[in-house]
Order: sequence, then structure tokens, then C-alpha cells
Amino acid sequence: MAELKKITKKELAENNGKNGKPAYLVYKGKVYDVSESNFWIEGDHLGMHEAGRDLTEELEMAPHKEENLQRVKVVGTLV
Repeated sequence: MAELKKITKKELAENNGKNGKPAYLVYKGKVYDVSESNFWIEGDHLGMHEAGRDLTEELEMAPHKEENLQRVKVVGTLV
């Protein structure tokens, strides 16, 4: 397994799914690429969450948990 890329908060914020950029989010320190998900259109998840941020606290209160992220590619870890 390849080593995961270390992604800074600045890089995370830049990858918000807007203007052709990938849509990244962080959950429990892992950076996920949700760009291909039909639930994340242009970095927006159903008007409730935005990509480019650490969503750990927000997702703890969501009706679904980490199991939904198992379908998404992990691209790095937040530093």
C-alpha cells in the first residue's frame, strides 16, 4: 500500500470542489476525495456540508457515519 500524501489545511481548503478542483474533506484525520460522488456536487453535500474542510464534528451528528466514507478514496492525511 502506498504511503498517503500529507495534506495541509491550506491544500484542503483549495480542494473544495469549485472551479474544476477536486472535492476533499477530512474525517478523523483522513482526507477523502468525494469528487466522484453524486452526493457531492461542486463540493456541496445536499446544502448541509461543504468540501475543503475538516468535517469530523459535523459528521458525528449526521444520520450516517463513517461507513459511507468506505466507498470513497482516501488520498491523504491532514497535517
